[in-house]
Amino acid sequence: MADTTNLTAARPAAGTGNVSGKTHIEDTVVEKVAGIAAREVNGVHSLGNGAARAIGAIRDAIGQRDHGQGVKVEVGEKQVAADVVIVAEYPVPLQQVADGVRSSVSRALTQIVGMDVVEVNVTVQDVFIPGDDDDKDEDKKESRVE
Repeated sequence: MADTTNLTAARPAAGTGNVSGKTHIEDTVVEKVAGIAAREVNGVHSLGNGAARAIGAIRDAIGQRDHGQGVKVEVGEKQVAADVVIVAEYPVPLQQVADGVRSSVSRALTQIVGMDVVEVNVTVQDVFIPGDDDDKDEDKKESRVE
């Protein structure tokens, strides 16, 4: 549902008198706001499942980062629900990270997008172990046999 738009109620704009109109916020914008908020949480290494992270690495390499990677939203007229897939850093407590993501995403969607958040589901897809990738490189460099 990432291509649909959100219509908020017509209301006067702040500081403009009685001017009214409708605001359209694309789902991709809502996903991006949620993704940025989730990445700010301590203990979140990255967002998305393995395939999304692989594609994200390619996008990062060419300077086209997808801030909404790993986030799916369902947007109504006044409410939003979000599903966020994360990779947590080891050894941060997973429930603590998930609660932090839930809180950060909810706060950002309420403050920035201006909608009521009905739920934020967090899936911990993987755990990143610092130095794990470095060990694999060392095994390739040093032979165990003569």
